[in-house]
Amino acid sequence: MAHTSMKISSTIVAAMAAAVLLVPTALPAADTPPKQTNSAKVGKILKDVQEDIKNKKYSDAITKLKDADGTAGKTPYDQHAINDMLGFCYAHTSDYTGAAKAWEAELDDGFTTATDQNQRIRALSVLYYQLKNYDKAIEFGQRALKGGFGDAETSKLIGQAYYLKGDWKDTLKFEEGLVDASIKAGSNPSNESLQLVLSACVKLEDTVCQTKTLEKLVTYYPKPEYWQNLLFSLMKETANSDSNTLQAYRLMSEVDVLKSADDFIEMAQLAMDAGSPGEAQKALQRGFDKNVFADQRNKDKAQRLLEKAKTKAANDQPTLDKISKEADAAPTGTKNAAMGLAYLGYGQYDKAVDQYAKAVTKGGLKSPAETQLMLGIANLKAGHKEEAVKAFKAVKGDPILERLDSLWILRARQA
Repeated sequence: MAHTSMKISSTIVAAMAAAVLLVPTALPAADTPPKQTNSAKVGKILKDVQEDIKNKKYSDAITKLKDADGTAGKTPYDQHAINDMLGFCYAHTSDYTGAAKAWEAELDDGFTTATDQNQRIRALSVLYYQLKNYDKAIEFGQRALKGGFGDAETSKLIGQAYYLKGDWKDTLKFEEGLVDASIKAGSNPSNESLQLVLSACVKLEDTVCQTKTLEKLVTYYPKPEYWQNLLFSLMKETANSDSNTLQAYRLMSEVDVLKSADDFIEMAQLAMDAGSPGEAQKALQRGFDKNVFADQRNKDKAQRLLEKAKTKAANDQPTLDKISKEADAAPTGTKNAAMGLAYLGYGQYDKAVDQYAKAVTKGGLKSPAETQLMLGIANLKAGHKEEAVKAFKAVKGDPILERLDSLWILRARQA
């Protein structure tokens, strides 16, 4: 994930410009020192500087301010006024190093009001970020947040500064804090925060962290690429189970992230092996519709498998209702589950729901968790969203299927 530097904030500079005292006067805040005046020699220079600033002759003003800075016998308040104006002039000549130095020097000099301090601190965070001094950017950004006068842009800057300085652990800690705070407040975490968290997880080679973050991304920003990345990582964990691999493919198909010819062919073959030729036929037909079988070898293979699925489906469908009655009479739910799969593959979703519900009720199943998951899928396909979520929540006993059911719940709520 690439990140570009934030540009200097024009609003910050504008705010700073408005706050600069062209002729330093008594400070209004109750907790500040009493009225201060400049020494005669420096005051005369500053009066000329004021005219230069008024006429936007910032370079001339800077030259005079440097002369004032070298004046013997200048008072602490003279120094404050010089730094105040230097910061303003440097900012308007794009000399951000000079502006940062001047504003930082006046921060705690005893003459800067609390309001002006807050503006300076925020501006310094932006300036140091622009200068790629990320430690200083973070220092002043955190100071703004802790003082209660930081904003969303301040938080954004801090997180990016941590990332750009290569501090992945603090990037993760800071951005996860923002994400958790947003969720706790009942609002969506920002996509940018989640992306920074994900990038930090990748840099730290923390696969669990990556998966958790991808789950948050598909929760709040269900883009196909987020689903694809999440399910691609999940597929690696299903390698030792054909049934779990097929379940992962089902969700990939549902969220439309099946891309390669191999995926469509493998899903179809697994569906055929599981006894769902209707599902295999749909998967292959979808692959052909998407023109994924560009390679002639894959195209021929897919075509042969498609013909096989069509033949099997044509033979099976006339017998379904008869076999379903036999399944209903069976003491366990195994045959009902098989019938549920068949009906689901042929798009007869309400009948699939009925058969899977009977299978769950009867029990005696080889994989109760898988049957429960399929009951949820059938309900969702039938348009029974609440029942689907209820069924998904009841999936227990298989860690992979439990993860899949949580993702199906997300899908159901987004549908």
